[in-house]
Amino acid sequence: MELADLLETGAWTSAPVAVRLEGAALTVEAREGSDAWRTTSYGFIHDDAHALVAPFGAEAAIEVSWVLDYDAQFDQAGVMLRVDAETWIKAGVEVSDGVAQVGAVVTHGRSDWSVAPVPEWAGREVTVRASRSGDAVTVRARVEGEPWRLVRVAPLDPDATVLAGPFCCAPTRAGLVVTFTGVRVGEPDAALHPEP
Repeated sequence: MELADLLETGAWTSAPVAVRLEGAALTVEAREGSDAWRTTSYGFIHDDAHALVAPFGAEAAIEVSWVLDYDAQFDQAGVMLRVDAETWIKAGVEVSDGVAQVGAVVTHGRSDWSVAPVPEWAGREVTVRASRSGDAVTVRARVEGEPWRLVRVAPLDPDATVLAGPFCCAPTRAGLVVTFTGVRVGEPDAALHPEP
């Protein structure tokens, strides 16, 4: 699937400030204060991240690629899998305390958050892959020329109706622009652990 196709057939969960298709790339400007989070530790609910989503099958994988060229607190981009306002997974790279962090937020009523620092990814094209199979979503990430890293294995009801696609948000500032360079949908991972 091309980003242009997704732009025509998908729908925004929350409209961004601006969207521009430039060749095969899609630039998205996030609204200041946009975010996706439910309750845990922070005590607030935000459900206005900018996700361009389309139906996502029970046995499928989606990969989203973008340029990691942002550095403000909580700037973030990646892939979103959404069932409803209380059930969703976002995975990507978020800036936290001055460092780019690859991670995921898994929400079943309340959000949780896991991260690992990847400062060496700054300025590079990042790809995050969410593979849905059975009762789980396996999240992996990488930069071009490097192997996949396992980020998270999270539960998801195999019967759930899911929408998926690229997302970004800017909880603390105006002016975040993310350049998405690709989206691909295909077969899920054959196994959680690769053959030795």
